Amino acid sequence: MNPPKCTDLDYINFLIASSRVFSCTEASKCSYLGSNNPAHDSFTRLLLRQPPDTEALWEEVKDIVTPYTGFLVFDDTVLDKPYSKRMDLVYRQWSGKYHQIVNGINLETVVWTFNDAIIPVDFRIYDINTDGKTKNDHFLDMLNKAEERGFRPEFVLFDTWYSSIKNLKEIRKKGWHWLTRLKKNRLVNPDKTGNVAIELLTIPPGGMTVHLKEYGFIKVFRIVSEDGDTHYWATDVLDMKEEKRKDLAKKAWKIEEYHRGIKQFCGVERCQARRKSVQRAHIMMALRAFLRFEMQRIKTGITWFETKLSITRNTISQYIRNPIYELN
Repeated sequence: MNPPKCTDLDYINFLIASSRVFSCTEASKCSYLGSNNPAHDSFTRLLLRQPPDTEALWEEVKDIVTPYTGFLVFDDTVLDKPYSKRMDLVYRQWSGKYHQIVNGINLETVVWTFNDAIIPVDFRIYDINTDGKTKNDHFLDMLNKAEERGFRPEFVLFDTWYSSIKNLKEIRKKGWHWLTRLKKNRLVNPDKTGNVAIELLTIPPGGMTVHLKEYGFIKVFRIVSEDGDTHYWATDVLDMKEEKRKDLAKKAWKIEEYHRGIKQFCGVERCQARRKSVQRAHIMMALRAFLRFEMQRIKTGITWFETKLSITRNTISQYIRNPIYELN
């Protein structure tokens, strides 16, 4: 059997360098020249033979993270596929970007963050028609996988969608602390007189200890944002101060920065392949490309934007010195 003409690093480096088109055909056109130049089919076969698990990502990050420190942040994002009609993994679902139902692939990720680092350590793709798993099922899978890999985070941070009683109890069973947001209709008992919706409480600025129905005692905070929206934060740490909650909320926001990075600089939602195996492999490669942007930022302080732009800038500089399109 002939060896493959391209490797996963070839495709990852293509994702890092490319600015607009992220396809196997374009990867082939951008590859080195010569008789052994890989065709687009070589890149397609590369993606097809990638395993469906996330071990390749973990192999690259396991020596970067320190599992006994830091924070684990869970969240999902929709990879826009507005024109797809027969593409695998695409579902009609709510998009926080457009604030409406759109066609897209739901990517769930857990990132490890410590100091300023944002390191993706695991991910799942929503495909309930195939595996029967909800987003909360994937949350628990990644939570258990994190424990299996030795993580003992200072806090687990996540949004409203994952704040079910089952998830909260699973985190407590592991002996970990958590911070999340609750919907305004979650039932709590503030004074042993009965459960009421959390929005009916008068919560002081420093927070309030209440009993969450079916869980136990938690501390809740009422936060009004600059645009007037009211959010209810909750934690199992009953003596938490508002300053600590605010600091943890900033850490939770790191995953939104990560979502922006993989979309703007790694082409994670630009793959137009129909088969789920190719889409899944492309997403994996995009996350590994992001890891390289992030490690460059940690080492040098150069932003993802500037790193990406420097590649294009170097290419433009070479063309200006040796232009090929000139008037006779």
